Amino acid sequence: MGRLRDAPKSQDKSGKNAAASACATRKSQKNAQSRGNDMLRKIIIAAASGLVLALSSGAFAQQSDRSPDAYKARAMLLNVVAEVKINREQAFEMFNQGGGRFKDGDLYVFCTDAKNGKFVAMGNANAKELLGQDVRTLKDPSGKAFGQEIYDAGQKPEDEITEVSYVFVKPSDPKSAAKTSFVTKVDDDYACGVGYYK
Repeated sequence: MGRLRDAPKSQDKSGKNAAASACATRKSQKNAQSRGNDMLRKIIIAAASGLVLALSSGAFAQQSDRSPDAYKARAMLLNVVAEVKINREQAFEMFNQGGGRFKDGDLYVFCTDAKNGKFVAMGNANAKELLGQDVRTLKDPSGKAFGQEIYDAGQKPEDEITEVSYVFVKPSDPKSAAKTSFVTKVDDDYACGVGYYK
């Protein structure tokens, strides 16, 4: 009879081990699923933001007096918004390096802190000294306070893109030229812009 009583205890221990193993497997699957859901959520947010920005200004596409660079600048801005929403620190580093898909001829990215107005990214090699400077202090050679306009554009709702025209140095030439930038608020912390030279 001793053997019969031992058998259930042995089965009970193996049942507990199986249950613990199944519980650990479920936890592992939940953690993997959670990580996957977080990444999927970020991708969906970025795609949705891009779509909203693309559709928010239908009038832009109807204007035929735009240069091809204007369309490129706006498209680049949509990519900038998505990149910042996914990983802002890595995005700012890429923008500051001024290469890859965030630099195309004289098209480049700039971003500011939405609260204090200081530049956190500047893709223009001839304007790197602006990093850390308050955008609101900038004026073009004619005295236009375009920096305040850029800051104000970054205070508008996230899906709104504002055009700001001014004179500024080109990355390819330190001489100033007429420029229009598309600026938008990325989130509560940052605003970014991409402009084209005329």
